[in-house]
Amino acid sequence: MRRTYLIVLCLLLTACGAEPDNYEEASIADLHDQMQRGELSSEQLVSWYLDRIAAIDRNGPELNAIIELNPDALQIARALDEEWKESGPRGPMHGIPIVLKANIDTADRMHTTAGSLALAGHVANEDAFLVSRLRDAGAVILGKSNLSEWANFRSEHSSSGWSSIGGQTRNPYDLARNPCGSSSGSGVAVAASLTAVAIGTETNGSIVCPAGINGIVGIKPTIGIVSRSGIIPIAHSQDTAGPMARTVRDAAFLLSAMTGIDPDDSAAPTIDAVDTNYTANLTADGLRGKRVGVIRTYFGSGQIPKVEAIFEASIEALEAAGAEIIDPVNIDTEGMGAASYEVLLYEFKAGLRSYFEQSGAPVKTLAEVISFNEANAESAMPIFGQDILRLSETKGPLSDEIYLEALRTSKRIATSGIDNAIAEHQLDALIAPTNSPAWMTDHINGDNFSGVSSSSFGAVSGYPTITVPAGYVSGLPIGVSFIGAAYSEKILIEIAYSFEQTTSIRQSPEL
Repeated sequence: MRRTYLIVLCLLLTACGAEPDNYEEASIADLHDQMQRGELSSEQLVSWYLDRIAAIDRNGPELNAIIELNPDALQIARALDEEWKESGPRGPMHGIPIVLKANIDTADRMHTTAGSLALAGHVANEDAFLVSRLRDAGAVILGKSNLSEWANFRSEHSSSGWSSIGGQTRNPYDLARNPCGSSSGSGVAVAASLTAVAIGTETNGSIVCPAGINGIVGIKPTIGIVSRSGIIPIAHSQDTAGPMARTVRDAAFLLSAMTGIDPDDSAAPTIDAVDTNYTANLTADGLRGKRVGVIRTYFGSGQIPKVEAIFEASIEALEAAGAEIIDPVNIDTEGMGAASYEVLLYEFKAGLRSYFEQSGAPVKTLAEVISFNEANAESAMPIFGQDILRLSETKGPLSDEIYLEALRTSKRIATSGIDNAIAEHQLDALIAPTNSPAWMTDHINGDNFSGVSSSSFGAVSGYPTITVPAGYVSGLPIGVSFIGAAYSEKILIEIAYSFEQTTSIRQSPEL
């Protein structure tokens, strides 16, 4: 009996006594190199990720990053393997597994719920535009990730990373700490190598915060270059999807695949003039001659000395790599936050109604969501309530002058602040810290976020931001954000890549 067991074990390994294949931390280029040599197939890779999810997401540490797996993932991977053999790869994303945030539509056997029990079982009528782009690029949709319910727009007392369908996502660097949100599951899945790359969405901080806190790269693109169609909204004037990856190059591969002009998205560029080859010109000396302005007026400035020390070290690294540093570049955002929040409350109510109607959702209005939660409070609201939903429901139509003035004010403050700073100092980018160390998850008091954040600059303006690992405080990741003018993704990615190669900061979590 023992001899039979040993024979079976040897068959499971590549050679008797050898370690099983391990794709933890593997980049897209690494995976494609192995596929090209015939050492790896997409089907094998998907199987490896499924096994890893079973081992450390559903069991073991119970990261709880994945809300649902695609039952057709292996079949899709198998078909893509056959296509590769017959005609070669479609491009860099061919056969690469990817996880989508659970507020992104897929017209398959998975659900689009935003983590809410009110949308349990909801299957979208059609793929989101960006999902169609990813499928066309040959990506394998591995599953959907957990998130802060309704993209963290339900209560002022929420616990980020918690949803009534998915429960609480945990930080892989310290399971007692929070993964930030709302793209919590996407950030954790990438950091813990449960997927090659992932998609998050952001209204204000929901890509860059979980990316920074989980030690990965996140890109919040210019509004419109990634279609907003087929994504459960908060606010159309700030919402966007974006890539999350372990390296800048992988994030750039993914952004190139998911961008495209969607005729149904009113924010899309009017002509296809945006250069989407985001992996071009990625060189280690890409910082040489770049002019980078240092923002000192971010939220929480100076509150955490160890974060400040990492920020100062990052600035020194930029300068050592040949960048010209302009310090400080102060941007006045007084009044922007309150005006932006008013915009979000109005647009959330209107946007949900439109999404529900178009997608065939089981609820049709925000009022119905509120009523469902009240009727099912024990399961839908066991930790925190729905005060933001109630406040949004009190708002009128988007023709209200209160809304229109708030939209004008918030956009004017944000865009003029960035545009004027870039023009005055002839900058290629701005830099600020992304995040503080992850806080303890607290289901009694909710999030205790009182540290650093710079997400509002890019979020309210609609301009791009990319966050890159910059250091660690007691083993907890800290990121820095590069912020630019509209459609400046390409140069921001070049800067971020050079910073990444110069510093080599990222460390994988010990699971």
